[in-house]
Amino acid sequence: MAVLIKESPIRRIQLFGQDIWLDFIDRGLIRSGSLARLIEEDGISGVTSNPTIFEQSFSGGEYDDDIHEMAGQGLGAEDIYKRITSAEIRSAADVFMPLFESSRGRRGFVSLEVSPHLAYDPVRTVQEARELRDLVDRPNLLVKIPATMEGLAAIRQCISEGISINVTLLFGLSRYMHVAQAYIEGLEERTGRNESPVGVTSVASFFLSRIDAMVDPMLDRISLGGPGSEQAKTLFGQVASCCAKIAYQMQQEIFASPKFHDLAAKGATPQRLLWASTGTKNPMFSDIKYVESLIGLDTINTMPMATLKAYQDHGEPESRLDMNPDRPVRLLSHLDDLGIKLDEIADALELEGVEKFKKPYDASLDRIRQRGAK
Repeated sequence: MAVLIKESPIRRIQLFGQDIWLDFIDRGLIRSGSLARLIEEDGISGVTSNPTIFEQSFSGGEYDDDIHEMAGQGLGAEDIYKRITSAEIRSAADVFMPLFESSRGRRGFVSLEVSPHLAYDPVRTVQEARELRDLVDRPNLLVKIPATMEGLAAIRQCISEGISINVTLLFGLSRYMHVAQAYIEGLEERTGRNESPVGVTSVASFFLSRIDAMVDPMLDRISLGGPGSEQAKTLFGQVASCCAKIAYQMQQEIFASPKFHDLAAKGATPQRLLWASTGTKNPMFSDIKYVESLIGLDTINTMPMATLKAYQDHGEPESRLDMNPDRPVRLLSHLDDLGIKLDEIADALELEGVEKFKKPYDASLDRIRQRGAK
């Protein structure tokens, strides 16, 4: 008698046109074959990294032998950091390469971030993006650049040079509009030089749980009584998902425009939205809150390992991203009435996000110096 094997919920998400990436990387995941199994069994189609993820490996001593060897060659701490992280990402890129090739460059990406200390320096950001591209030397690399106002110029320049970009630390809808425009302008500059846009791509990583983590305490205070208390209760835990759904509507409009149609005719592909920071921070909420409600065509969700396992256990995939498209706009319209300004929230989260990445990045450099580097 044949035994029916139930397909993984993670794999079933992809039936609705969403790719699932893993927001984690370390040497053990690659060398043990676990990453290859996630690709084979669950259809994981990409990996994202950040300074916090790499700091765990540096602080755990995983790279101490490499540090000692490179320090003996006279390399400084920042160069050692870039070489070690680039090597890890290159190894992951190689695991994903068959998928990247079979999907004709649509799936199988790995991401590596520029130094968070460059978030407000577009010139040095572009220089480091070029360096990371050359160090990793794989076509399925996305260089991560923060969506600061200064970062927009770097994003545009990198795209024009053919460097594919993962735009990170994106929190606001008005900033998303600028991010999409930077991508399009970079492609226009590239095609204006008669260079092909084929193979140049980008994702815009919208950070979700941090939005609710900042807004919900404000709503909680308002909901205790007085004007707007009922509206505040309705919005509690909903703001980030509403922002994501509105961003999705914006994305569809932007990349269906005649302006992008001309680029698409030359081989350009739309910048996709990626849902990031999808681990639930509030224990009152479902541990798959930022997955279940945001499944939709031509999007990506990058999940920490705990969220991935939770969804494997009890996820129920369904295309929900474009359900009730008027509701997110209606709900968010109440925020102004409550004195909560989303643009101000986004600016505060961006600043906080840059600082949060500086700390683990600097801790990794300290570890490298403790092991003998300059």
